[in-house]
Amino acid sequence: MVVAVERLITSDISKPARYLGNELLAVHKPWDTTAIHWVLTYPEVYEVGASNLGHIILYNILNAQPRQLCDRAYLPGQDLVAKLRETNTPLFAVESKRSLTEFDILGFSLSYELGATNILEMLDLAGIPLTWRERQEGRGELSDTQSSYPLIFAGGQTATSNPEPYADFFDFFALGDGEELLPEIGLVLEEGKQAGLSREHLLLDLAQIPGVYVPQFYEMAEDGSVHPRRPDIPKRILRRVATPIPAYSIGLVPYVETVHDRLTIEIRRGCTRGCRFCQPGMLTRPARDVEPDQVVEAIEQGMRATGYNEFSLLSLSCSDYLSLPAVGMEIKNRLKNENISLTLPSQRVDRFDENIANILGGTRQGGLTFAPEAGTQRMRDIVNKGLTNEELLRGVKTAWEQGWDKIKLYFMIGLPGETDVDVLGIGETVSWLQRECRGKARKPLNFNLTISNFTPKPHTPFQWHSVSTAEFKRKQNLLRQEFRRIKGVKVNFTDVRISAMEDFVGRGDRNLGKVVRRAWELGAGMDSWYDNLEQAFSAWGSAIAQAGLDWKYRQVENGEWNLFHPEAPKSREDGENTQLLTPNSPLTTPHSLDIPLPWDHIDTGIDKKWLKEDLQRALEAAIVPDCSFEGCSHCGVCGTDFGHNIVIESPAIPKFAGEFIPNKTKAQRLRVWFGKQGNIALISHLDLIRLFDRVVRRAALPIAFTGGFHPMPRISLATALALGATSSGEIADFELTVPVEIDTFREQLAREMPTDIPIYNVEQIDLKASAATQLLESAEYLITVAALAETTSIQWQDWIDTIKAKEEFWYEQITKSGKSQLINLRDRLFELELVETHNSRAESISSVIRYLGSYRQDGLLLRPEQILFMLETVANVEFQLLHIHRNRLILEV
Repeated sequence: MVVAVERLITSDISKPARYLGNELLAVHKPWDTTAIHWVLTYPEVYEVGASNLGHIILYNILNAQPRQLCDRAYLPGQDLVAKLRETNTPLFAVESKRSLTEFDILGFSLSYELGATNILEMLDLAGIPLTWRERQEGRGELSDTQSSYPLIFAGGQTATSNPEPYADFFDFFALGDGEELLPEIGLVLEEGKQAGLSREHLLLDLAQIPGVYVPQFYEMAEDGSVHPRRPDIPKRILRRVATPIPAYSIGLVPYVETVHDRLTIEIRRGCTRGCRFCQPGMLTRPARDVEPDQVVEAIEQGMRATGYNEFSLLSLSCSDYLSLPAVGMEIKNRLKNENISLTLPSQRVDRFDENIANILGGTRQGGLTFAPEAGTQRMRDIVNKGLTNEELLRGVKTAWEQGWDKIKLYFMIGLPGETDVDVLGIGETVSWLQRECRGKARKPLNFNLTISNFTPKPHTPFQWHSVSTAEFKRKQNLLRQEFRRIKGVKVNFTDVRISAMEDFVGRGDRNLGKVVRRAWELGAGMDSWYDNLEQAFSAWGSAIAQAGLDWKYRQVENGEWNLFHPEAPKSREDGENTQLLTPNSPLTTPHSLDIPLPWDHIDTGIDKKWLKEDLQRALEAAIVPDCSFEGCSHCGVCGTDFGHNIVIESPAIPKFAGEFIPNKTKAQRLRVWFGKQGNIALISHLDLIRLFDRVVRRAALPIAFTGGFHPMPRISLATALALGATSSGEIADFELTVPVEIDTFREQLAREMPTDIPIYNVEQIDLKASAATQLLESAEYLITVAALAETTSIQWQDWIDTIKAKEEFWYEQITKSGKSQLINLRDRLFELELVETHNSRAESISSVIRYLGSYRQDGLLLRPEQILFMLETVANVEFQLLHIHRNRLILEV
């Protein structure tokens, strides 16, 4: 059953277009002709989820399967949450608008230790019991047409690394890459549904798929280890590995601006650099390059299909993709006339050179981010960063010489074996880089620093180590004092409480399920970490105490898993830690390295014995080479189950064809009259401007550009329309570099426009004619108004006649500068008539009123709400504005 959401998704909530499900390239498959119905549910707001590459790829892959349908759902904003709860409306999938309980399977992305509370919020909003036990025990609020609740599963980095803290909530986990795993799950579900299998038998079948972990078939021993409860399921669950397929990255072009508002194409999956703190690097091995031709083809097709003006190449370490300069230059050359920019995530500073600098940006040079991680060579060797001071300077200096005046750097404190000398070395390194990058007629090099707290992660060599929150605070204060004397540096620190909570949950066992649930009940959603950190931390702290696990959390806070300092280190009077890490330092910890860990049953491919050995190598500050380019490190991954590293040699770098030069030629001006109907009314004016830009790109129309540092397409909308209002009389001016037949232009434009933006008319105007926005004179509206009292049709007509007969309606208006002024609204009203009346409620009548009023850009305009003011003045009745429709905009002749 489709949920009636029309009264919920209205202009009074923030960004209502989040929930429309009508994006370009969204897939709408028929419900009745598909056997299995999926929902990929991203437990974050739409702007984050809809731009997540994994979300897009899996959505496209599932919808490519025969007899399988995949819809989407996101964490609603607090305003819509309030409406859903007030009206007892279940959370719905954005495309079909069906309740989540109607689907066969819901998949959540769990990529952050504290993100499970958002998942519980979504389940509760959907009316789905939170735990697998509750879902098995009863149907609860299910309708008669449903036999059971959907299967609930999670995937993502956190789910793969240690699913145990969340085992109570999910029927199963999908471990590792999902491109091949999820279609296999879909086939098993389809067969099980046809056979009428019970929920338990269906899960038992799923448990036979490599990569599927069904926690109810396993139990936790007293030592925290996890073992099968029955003989017909695997003792260890294999992490799945898949080959990236760039073509599936093309899809979902949202109408609202998202966090990553660009086309993103994956060029390399996996990283073998071997940074000892890095969980993604350990969980995504082996490294797999994508063929350069596939990348180029996907980008070119994707830019044409989406209309984006920016694309990003994605990898854990883009610089290790040897074809990066060649691919970037090839795309830059092919799209050089289309004002396209390339961005990259954080890069390896030691591989940053002129070739990479040349492909970045375009006319809009973006930011640049490097991650040295530590301030001294000794610490970078301990963490196996594989970066020397000389390489660091060379990369930063290359960026500065290529025009970057501001660079973002990531550092980390609290790493094993770190001393105060290493901490202060961060400041010394930044000062040294600034001194080395100075020149005449150049701004000083500025840095934005993010200094995070080391948080131990499962499946890494440093998983046995932690640092006390008091030590983190002391080291942060050291750095604050150090940076007070350094100009041109902005420093951001991570809150130590968040780090401690991430550690506590991330390395926890099944006992933490009750903590997660209670934290959610106390209001600890992910958004609260940003909106009200004190409240969020209090909620988690109370949940831990109520679960009787505050003693365990104190272990984390006190750093009692510290490998190198089992006791508080002795300090000199100046506060400097004097205990240095040496090759002979003992691995002393209250927990033996051989004790079982809650995640030991997850087979990531990396041998636990190798992790211990690499930890010992950290003691010796010994570097392990990158096995993608040097010898094998014998971590245990490469083999039949996980494959091998795939490194593709770079093709020749094409000759640079030159930067984009905006074509400012004005050969033709066209004026377009268009409408804004249906759900498109819920798209803001800024989003509409962005939509027009992408439509023109997809239609391959020869649009002219402005000049300057940020060339923009010469598309000018006459005026904005209120959010939620519809229209059949909007105007936009287009300037083209070459003449185009009017019918051809209209056809190409209409083909790429959403159906709710009809094109009514296109006219050619003189090149020197004033823009439509300068010619605005008046506007005609149809407004639907309801009286909040019992009324009659005769009364409505009397009120209209009274308004027309009066010469003055004085209205207090607040100017942009905050001053109050009185204006006569009657002078701005040219025509007014009652079009129709009809019963909107049992006791009142709503009416449609047409009015023509002033609409000039100098501020002389008559707004729909001011018509209500005049009505209330003459009727002494309160009115409600139900809908606004702009009939037409009238320009000066």
